[in-house]
Amino acid sequence: MFIHNFKYSLKVLFRNKSLIFWTFIFPILLGTFFRMAFNDIENNEAFHAFDIAVVDSPDYENNTIFKEAISEASKDGDNKLFNVKMVNREDASKLLENKKITGYLEFNNSDVNITINDNGIYETILKFFVDEVNSNKKIIENTLNEEINKGNLDYQMVISNVMEKLNETIEFKNISRSNLSYTMIEYYTLIAMAALYGGAISMYIINKNMPNMSSVGKRNSTAPIPKSTLLLSGLLASLVVQITGLILLFVYTIFILKIDYNSNIWLISLLAVVGSIAGLSLGCVIGTILKTNENAKSGILIGVTMFLSFLSGMMGITMKYVIDKNIPILNMINPAAMITDGFYALYYYGFESRYVFNILSLLIFSLIMLLASSISLRRQKYDSI
Repeated sequence: MFIHNFKYSLKVLFRNKSLIFWTFIFPILLGTFFRMAFNDIENNEAFHAFDIAVVDSPDYENNTIFKEAISEASKDGDNKLFNVKMVNREDASKLLENKKITGYLEFNNSDVNITINDNGIYETILKFFVDEVNSNKKIIENTLNEEINKGNLDYQMVISNVMEKLNETIEFKNISRSNLSYTMIEYYTLIAMAALYGGAISMYIINKNMPNMSSVGKRNSTAPIPKSTLLLSGLLASLVVQITGLILLFVYTIFILKIDYNSNIWLISLLAVVGSIAGLSLGCVIGTILKTNENAKSGILIGVTMFLSFLSGMMGITMKYVIDKNIPILNMINPAAMITDGFYALYYYGFESRYVFNILSLLIFSLIMLLASSISLRRQKYDSI
C-alpha cells in the first residue's frame, strides 16, 4: 500500500497546475529577474575595504583578543577587510549618521555592541567578523593561557602565537574579495525560498488524504492502511516533486544564467534538500493539526512562512542580526533562519561546524514536526464519513 499511495500522490501533485507553476516555473522566473536586475553588479561591485569606527575606551584597550583581531583584519594586503577609525562614541554616531562609516563597535566589559544603519553586504561582513571572533574566543583565551603557563613573557611572541591560532580558527582569508558577491546572496535567498515552499506541496497531499477534506481521504480512512504509511508516502512523493523543482532551478541557473556556485554546489544542494524536508514537515504539521478548510490552511502556511522568512533576514539581513542579538532562541528554532544562516556560513567560511550545526538543526526540526503530525493523525476521529 505504501508504493500504491506513493504513486497516487505523485500523480496528484504533477497534475496540479498551480503547484507546478509555483514549484517549477516561478523560481525560474524570479531567478531570471534577478539576473536582469543585478546583471552588472558582479562587474561593477568590486570589493573594497570599508570604513568602520571603534569607540576608544578602557574596555576596548583591555580586550586583547578583539584588539588584535581588528588589527589583523585592518592590515594592508589582499585580505584586508576594513579601515578603522578610533573615535569617541559621539563622533562614531556622527560618522555613521553621515554615512562615513559602515558601522561602529563599542565595548562594554567583555561584550561587543555593533551599531549599523543599513543591511548591505559590508554590514553583514562586520557582523560575521564579530560573531566569528566571539565564537572562537575561548580557543584564543586557552592559547593565551598556555603561552603564559609556558613562561613565555615576550608580549610580541605571545600575541604572534595567539594570532596564529586566530588565523587558523577564523581564517580571515576566506572573507576575501574573490568570494564576495551580492548577486550570490540573492540566489541563495531564492534557493532558500524555493526550499521552504515545499510546505505547500506536502500540505496539499496531506489534505487529499484527510477524510474531511476529500473523497479519497474518506476511502483511505476505511481501508486497513496505517496513518503513518499515508503520511510517509505522501511526504516522500512531495519530496520527489520538490527535489525535481530544485534540480530544474540549479540546472537553469548554472547553464542558462551562468551562475557560478564554485565547489560549494554539492553542499548548497545538500542544505537545499534538508531545508526542503523542513519545509515539507512544516506543511505536514499545519495540514494535520489545524481543523479548518484547505484555503484557510494555505493562508496560514503562507503567513507563517513569510513571518519566519522575515525574522531570518531573507527580506533584510539587519533583522536577522537584531533577532540574533536580542532573542537568539527565536532563530534557533526558525527553519528559515537555519537555511539562510547555513548559506551565509558556507558562503563566507566553507564547510565548517556552523554549516553542519544548521544541517543538524533542520533535521531535528523536521523530526519534531513529523512526530507531531503523526500523533495528530492518530488521534483524529470522525463521526461519519
